Parts: sequence; structure tokens; C-alpha cells
Amino acid sequence: MEYNISKNKIEIIGKNDFNIEHILECGQVFSYEKKENYIVYSNAYMCEVIEKKNGFEIFTKNPQYFEKYFDLKNNYSEIKNKLISHNIMRNPIKFGYGIRILKQDLFETLISFIVSSNNNIKRIRAILFRLREKFGKDMGDYHAFPTRNDLLKATKEDFAMLGAGYRADYLFKVLRQVDEQKLNFWRNLETQILRKKLIGLSGVGPKVADCVLLFGYGRGDVFPVDTWIAQMFERFYYPENNREVIRKKLVEEFGNLSGYAQQYLFNFMRA
Repeated sequence: MEYNISKNKIEIIGKNDFNIEHILECGQVFSYEKKENYIVYSNAYMCEVIEKKNGFEIFTKNPQYFEKYFDLKNNYSEIKNKLISHNIMRNPIKFGYGIRILKQDLFETLISFIVSSNNNIKRIRAILFRLREKFGKDMGDYHAFPTRNDLLKATKEDFAMLGAGYRADYLFKVLRQVDEQKLNFWRNLETQILRKKLIGLSGVGPKVADCVLLFGYGRGDVFPVDTWIAQMFERFYYPENNREVIRKKLVEEFGNLSGYAQQYLFNFMRA
């Protein structure tokens, strides 16, 4: 995929490997809104994505940040060509051809997916926007995602008032278990060791851990399993109630491309 970077803009040439609706609406991210165009918030940064006849334009004061965020250096045509050798991937890739796995801020990803547990996307987004507004730094037109130090000021009741429900207790506890520095230090760990570390945190079960591994740490050898993936497995493989068995089977099949396969399949099944 070709793209050009200037001072305040990234120009995406072509639409085969980049579609902003596919990217944002496939369940991997929650800090965005659709106005006339899509507005995306990540960490302390913001961009606006405008669709053009022959591609997309990303307007931002931080083009290098969003070059990495949208994983623009990665060749998704090559990834899709490898995945399509699996028969079950043909329709999901055709349907969600413009999906890219976002390289999200690690701390924000952890907090966001704890909030996402047993929750719907509309409600998750609302909770996270309220979290930004109450505890994040005022950037003028928007609020940055709060740091761990910002959120340490919050009580369980504060989180509950924002709509977190029973997850308020998880958020309060996890902030006292881990910080940005420790999360970044864990980048050096092997995936399975890191997965165990994450599952040891408050509010982080196997599915949330796999989401943090995929969207925060950029690990391709994970396969988050939720209701949609479980339904997909029964439809294309065989009935299986144990989600750990499903996860292992799918990682064994797709290897280091498991995370990519998961997003195409999840998006297809949900639609």
C-alpha cells in the first residue's frame, strides 16, 4: 500500500488495504466517533480521517504516531494472500478487506478492554469518553486518555459513576498492580509467559488478555475467543464448549497470523 506523509497529513493511496470504517467498526478499538468524518483518539493524540475518491486522508499534528498506529508499514496484501489459503478465510477477507490491526497505546488498551468485559461497544465507548473527560488532560478540542497517575486519584465510586458497574472494582485494583513502565517492561516476555502475567491482573481473563496481547503488544500468535468466535468454530469446525480448546486449535492452525485471522472472522461473524 502506498502512502505519503507531510507535516500534518498522511495520504493513503488506494483502498484495497485501508478502509477506515472496516478498521474502526470491527471491535478492536473504542476511542473514536463518527461525525461528518471519523475522529480517532489515542493516548494524547487525535486525527480526522476523510475518505477520498482514490483513498483516504488522515489529518493530524502527529503523523508519525498515526503511521505506527494504523500499522501502515505492514503489507496487508501479503497477509491476506497467506490467510486466504484457508478456505474459511475467503469470505471474511472479501467482506473486511480494509481491516488493519491497530497498534494501540498499551495502558489505554488494558483499561479499555477491562471496561469491555461483558459489555457492548456503544456503552464501552461512552464510559471511556467520560473517563477521558473527567481524568484526562485537556488538549483543547478533546481530552487525552488519562495516565495511571491521573486514574490513581479516582475512587471505586468514581468509576461506578462513570458507568463501569462491577468493573469499577477491577479498575481500582489493577491501577495498584501495574503501571505503564511495568507493562512496557513485559514486552520482552514470550507470549505465553506474558499472557499469564496479564491474566494475573484484576479484571483480566483469557479473552481480555488475548485482546491486550493483540492490540497493545502487537502479538500475532494469539486468538481472542468470544461468543462470535465460538459460534464460528461450531459452524466451520465442530461443537466445542471449552474456549481454551478453541483458542489453542485456532492458534495451532493460523500460527503467527492468528490475530489477523481473528479480526477478519470476528468482523464477518458479527455482521
